[in-house]
Amino acid sequence: MAAAQGQRSDGAGEMDGAQGVVADTAPPPFRAAVDALREARLRPQVEIDPTRPPQRLAPFAYAVEAAVVEDDEDLADGRLVLLHDPAGHEAWKGTFRLVTLVRAELEPEMAADPLLPEVCWSWLTGALQARGLSCGEPSGTVTRAGSYYFGGLAERPPASQIEIRASWTPREGAGGVPDAGAHLAAWCDLLCQVAGLPPAGPVDGSVVTLPQRRGPRPS
Repeated sequence: MAAAQGQRSDGAGEMDGAQGVVADTAPPPFRAAVDALREARLRPQVEIDPTRPPQRLAPFAYAVEAAVVEDDEDLADGRLVLLHDPAGHEAWKGTFRLVTLVRAELEPEMAADPLLPEVCWSWLTGALQARGLSCGEPSGTVTRAGSYYFGGLAERPPASQIEIRASWTPREGAGGVPDAGAHLAAWCDLLCQVAGLPPAGPVDGSVVTLPQRRGPRPS
């Protein structure tokens, strides 16, 4: 992945069909939204690349994958998908939908915090609100999982992971185009927060961050 700070978040040139090429025949609002994703300026710890979008979820789709990397260690990763149905979608209550997956490894004691799911969900809504973004029909899940190793793997320490899956309908602006770049930036704020990085802007004492997972990951 290529670092995105001070750079555009797109890949080099158009992608082939397996990588979600945006054809000239795609609706102008969708092409404008994809351009906004590609032009977003993100934090230096975020490495981002286009990836193959899911099939059959919507007539048009574009996807990126990202990782938060510090000191050559991946602290969190995720995927953001932009869906577009020009005819509108009853469940979305709009013509665009954003779908995301965010994952990070945690220390086991942090993963055991009973309030962790609610806190993680509040990070998503808070990241959108902090950038002045309004959205409709938000939904999602927060899942924590633990792994324990035995036998030939017994030397590995227990591992815990948090996973956020969510979707929301971005508000459409002029020409029916959402501010996709700002939504991507907010999503990257969430990714960094899950990774345990301090906020990029002024510090809010009410915001809780997760401790970073240090040391090499077991192979």
